[in-house]
Amino acid sequence: MKTLEKSDKEQKKEDTTIMKRTIKDSVFTNLFQDKKYLIQLYQALHPEDKEVTEDNLTDVTIENVLTDNIYNDLGFMVGNRLLILVEAQSTWTVNIIIRALMYLIQTYHNYFERTKQSLYKSKKVQIPMPELYVIYTGDRKTKPSEISLSQEFFGGKECCLDVKVKMIYDGKEGDIINQYVLFTKVCNEQIALYGRTQKSILEAIRICKDRNVLREYLESREKEVVDIMMVLYDEQEILRSYVESEVHEAVHEARLEERREATYEANIKMAKRMLLKKKYSLEEIADCAELPLEAIKELEAELFQQI
Repeated sequence: MKTLEKSDKEQKKEDTTIMKRTIKDSVFTNLFQDKKYLIQLYQALHPEDKEVTEDNLTDVTIENVLTDNIYNDLGFMVGNRLLILVEAQSTWTVNIIIRALMYLIQTYHNYFERTKQSLYKSKKVQIPMPELYVIYTGDRKTKPSEISLSQEFFGGKECCLDVKVKMIYDGKEGDIINQYVLFTKVCNEQIALYGRTQKSILEAIRICKDRNVLREYLESREKEVVDIMMVLYDEQEILRSYVESEVHEAVHEARLEERREATYEANIKMAKRMLLKKKYSLEEIADCAELPLEAIKELEAELFQQI
């Protein structure tokens, strides 16, 4: 009996841990938390480097657990010589360049703290060379191989700061990047058929396994992938409902404002007519027109000054 109770508690703890993790996870970050797949990503980016092993890779992803502070999809170091930051995006925006710059600055800040290097001493600090990438999975006709801060925001003019982000769209056939992109496309196809439902996720996983797309990962973590994507679907649905609610409220408020303005204009006209008849006191006019007495006095002065 005690064993069963312990098992239940352990299961509950495991489920809670999964849910906490999936709130800030995506399949992309979850996939590359495993060094078995992270080394494949590095090899896809640097096929010429045959010497690097999993032990040479260190995860330096900026995590956002409790606050709405800056965080990125993936960051890792190769020994002490190279810093690679990778974002996965399905929506095109050049603002990713600025975000990448902010990720880089924060990652360097963390690096200096971790290595106990001071920027205020005369000794030159050791700093790993950065590489910034975006894996773009959305639709875009023109596909630049690189986007830069100077080009996009300063018209290509030389300035004291520039950031260049390499764009990846499909990867090379069969590599881990290509498999991830294919996975997202299959997911989108199934969402189009079944909506943001568990069925669409399960179908996407089945199809990908049949096509040998992220097969090993999906077979070993199928439940986790389903949990992650269901949480993301829920968040997107909540966001969609929130946006719709905000739009509805804005339209409703605009209509109310229009009615208030129309009523105010009608009351002004009524007050003018009553003033011109000179049969009513200012207090009576204010009461009938539902306007402040001061407004009636100002209206009287303006009206008879014009006459």
